[in-house]
Parts: sequence; C-alpha cells; structure tokens
Amino acid sequence: MSLKCGIVGLPNVGKSSLFNALSNAGAEAANFPFCTIDPNIGIVPVPDARLDQLASLVNPKAVTPTTIEFVDIAGLVKGASEGKGKGNAFLSHIREVDLIIHVVRCFEDGDVVHVDGSIDPIRDIGTIDTELQFKDLETLERREERVKKMAKSGDKTLMNQLHMLAGLRAHIEQGKPVRSYGDWDPTHPAFSELFMLTAKNVLYMCNVDEADLPDGDGNHHVMAVREHASQEGAEAIVACAKIEAEIAELDDTEKREFLDSVGLKESGLNRLISAAYRKLGLVTFFTVGPKEVRAWTVREGTKAPQAAGTIHSDFERGFIRAETISYHDFDLLGSEAAAREAGKMRSEGRGYTVKDGDIMLFRFNV
Repeated sequence: MSLKCGIVGLPNVGKSSLFNALSNAGAEAANFPFCTIDPNIGIVPVPDARLDQLASLVNPKAVTPTTIEFVDIAGLVKGASEGKGKGNAFLSHIREVDLIIHVVRCFEDGDVVHVDGSIDPIRDIGTIDTELQFKDLETLERREERVKKMAKSGDKTLMNQLHMLAGLRAHIEQGKPVRSYGDWDPTHPAFSELFMLTAKNVLYMCNVDEADLPDGDGNHHVMAVREHASQEGAEAIVACAKIEAEIAELDDTEKREFLDSVGLKESGLNRLISAAYRKLGLVTFFTVGPKEVRAWTVREGTKAPQAAGTIHSDFERGFIRAETISYHDFDLLGSEAAAREAGKMRSEGRGYTVKDGDIMLFRFNV
C-alpha cells in the first residue's frame, strides 16, 4: 500500500538535510529542483529487526522490507495560505499525505539564519499551524456557502450539515486543529471531501545540534516541543539532521561504530521511520520462503483476505485460508516445518484480523 509522510517546516530548520539523509538511507529517490512546485520524493525502507532475523533463519535469495514514502514539501512560510512562497501549491501537496512530519529547529547556530531572526520552536510550530488553519478555514467557508444556498429549501439534512460545519469553523477559529474536534468524522456527509490539512496526524522531529545528543533532554527547546506534542497527543523525535546525513553514507559496520561513539542505540532516522509507521496505525506481516523473505504493510484491523490482496488481487479474490505462524514461534522454533510439527501453524479464515508479526502463507483458488 502507498503511504506518504509529508516533511514540513520553515526555511533553514533542517528539512532538506533530513530528506537527504532519508534518501541516502536506501531510498529510491526522485528528486526535482526546488525552483519547481514539485516536491522531492523518497521511498524509504522501514527498519525491522524481525525481517533480518527471519532472513538469517531462512537464508533466502532476496530480502524485501516494507517501505514508506517521504515527500519533502518546501516553501512553507508565513503567508503561505495567501499564496506566498508558492504556498498554495505546496499546501496542496500536504493534502495528499497521510502523516505530517513537522521538522522544528531546536539548535542555535549564528551561521544558519532563522527566517524570524531567533530560535523559538513553539513560535515556529504556531506559524505552520496557523497557515494550515487559514487554508482549512478557506476550504470550509467555501463548503458552507454552497450548503447554505442548497439549504434554503429547508431540507433538514442540509440544515444539520450547516450546523456541523459552523461548529467546526468555530473550533478552527479558536486556533485548534481539526484533529482535536470531537465531532470530526471525515466520512460524514457534512465533512466528506473537505480534505482538511489540520485533520492529519503530526509527528514532530526536533532537529538538534550534535552536542545535544543522544537524547536531547538537556535542550530546553526540545523540552518545549515535547510538552507541546504531549498536549495534542503527538510524539516528538530528537535527531541531528546533519549527523543523520553523515550516518546514512556509512556501511553497516561503520554505522554501528559511529552510533556507539556518540552514545546512540539506533539512528534518529530509524526512530523517525518507526514512529511514523506507528502513527499511521500500521502493522507488518511477513511471507517467508527460500526465494524471498518479505515484509508487507497493512492497516491495523485488516482482515486476512485483504492482506492477501496486498500481495496480488488474485490472492484476495480466490482466498481460501491463511496458514499463520507468529513471529515469536517461528523465531523460537527456527523454521516453518518445525512450527508446523509443533502445532504452532494455525489455519485462519476470512474473519481473521492480521496481527503485527504474523508470518502468513495464503491458500487461494482462481
């Protein structure tokens, strides 16, 4: 399944450095110059130690991780909602993503000029949020005008929709994002096709100086962002984009040595990718065989036939059953044959909900 994370932030906060690090970390990148309104796109593998362990047990010809698409959305500045900095074009790119990665500058550096002249991550977050809210209000007001004209007939359904739209507008006018609105339901007729920008979940990346690694707890800017994130049920990841770009160019051995030297268990990019994966509400299942060990992405709550369909539409259309082993059992017993012999392979039908870490063999007939 195609999942997109949009990287946003003010100029000179480290967005490009982060994207370049992601691109160097095994991404298939399609890069476009910033002078156009097209975003930079990178398809990034999701790190998963379970995939590596399965590969070591099976020794397949190929190992294929699941991926997430990252989109570097440039040009967000104060006034973007009014078209400044090609804002309208870039705001439209945000509308297409599933999750917003908001890069916030949490480092002091006199050689890197801040667009507002000083370092204040909460102010910066507010600038971006305000532009997104302005755009949402513009979208909402257009819908209200249209529904108001149709509701002149006195249709109770349309009058109710108008009431719901007014409630949402009042919420946004208070400076609050759509995602915190209690009655928000994107499938409701009043809200469908609005595609509100502030309805999207957000993950904050605090871009710090190398001196503030490994965890950034000593940086008061990071502490402020974490407090802000916790208040809206979001998560804040700490990383140094400059260091991440250097790490991404190293081989596995050099990378481990470098991380050890700066006191990190894993790279900030790995933590960012994993956090984005969780925030999107995704789970991973695996297919295992001598030709390939592969990770697949589905949303939480996906049933077995639909999971089979992510591999091939014929698998879903002709679904019979899914022979399933938990990752824990496979790892403990060492092979599919051993799991089957131990009675740890289950036969699951159409109603089975795929669990994170399931190893699945789909039986189908078309």
